[in-house]
Amino acid sequence: MQAGEATPYDLKAMVAAGIGNLWSLQHTQLYAEPERLTEAGYLTETREDGGRRRKLYRITPAGRDAFGAWLSAELASELPELRDISLLKVFFGADPRPIAIGQLRAHREKLREYTELEQALSGTQAVGPLATLRAGIGHEREWIRYWADLAAEDDDSA
Repeated sequence: MQAGEATPYDLKAMVAAGIGNLWSLQHTQLYAEPERLTEAGYLTETREDGGRRRKLYRITPAGRDAFGAWLSAELASELPELRDISLLKVFFGADPRPIAIGQLRAHREKLREYTELEQALSGTQAVGPLATLRAGIGHEREWIRYWADLAAEDDDSA
């Protein structure tokens, strides 16, 4: 809806810049799902006249209605799934110090990225993206605290 009309490649770029920070998508979904949604009547598909003749998708009124129904549907009460290979390695007895050092670096970088994005969005009408971005900032701060504590515990036990 935000793009008006978009190719799967355009959607891939939009996901990377936004929703991909809170919902992981396989890139293949961004190519297969628009076709499925077109068959269901939620999108229209056109092709460029020249060049690579890329497929362009646009949401239909039925697609807008379905999206609105999904937004207003009952909220899920279950917690999100956590799948973290670093935690899995710590669970199974890997040396936590090198893991913690790497994770601290990665989470600090992600926090920096989120903070810059928050500054760019502040004062805009992007209420939903800003609210979810702030949740991401909170998560990154907690991950930094966790990995820093784990690295410090490892230092204390030596």
